[in-house]
Amino acid sequence: MSDQPHIHLGSLLRSSTDEAHVDGELDHLTYQQGKETQTLRFAEPAPFDIDVNALGGDEMYLQGSFEPTLIMECARCLRDVEVPLELTLGTLMRYDPAATEPYLEEAESGEDVLVFGDPNLDLSAYLAETTLLGAPLSVLHDEACKGLCQVCGHDLNEGPCEHSAAVPVEAIDTDLGTPEGSTHARQNPFATLRGLDLPED
Repeated sequence: MSDQPHIHLGSLLRSSTDEAHVDGELDHLTYQQGKETQTLRFAEPAPFDIDVNALGGDEMYLQGSFEPTLIMECARCLRDVEVPLELTLGTLMRYDPAATEPYLEEAESGEDVLVFGDPNLDLSAYLAETTLLGAPLSVLHDEACKGLCQVCGHDLNEGPCEHSAAVPVEAIDTDLGTPEGSTHARQNPFATLRGLDLPED
């Protein structure tokens, strides 16, 4: 199993009739975002199959497939959620010896072009970006997920906590105030005036 997906493109740069191929499996992907290393976790080995064909000059075309089962966090309770993806790969490529790291740029046609400077190309960043673009923005481990207690962080799917009777901030009726004893909600400063017996003018 590969730690990082590399493809060797030296022969394509020397001959426009050659092609390059790489396949394997990944149990994770690491890539750089700014100056920080990020990691995408997979629930099982993720197969990839990639071909690169020369188009002439310094241009090439990459195509293939990548099928990761991405591990994401439930948007409510932060449990791990397995998200299977079937990604079709396809992008123009251009060799530029001045490029110290591979990057995507937009061509005049509007298509993305993968620019690289090292013939031993690390595809980690490209596969990571393709995975993130293909993944949903957020997921739930269950549609009925109850989330976490806003006070103590207890997972409410495992049962109530001492704060469970409190009313969430969203459910407060600002005209009536907050039920007595609520620790989740912001108290209505006028709620204590409800029972006050004021003299009539």
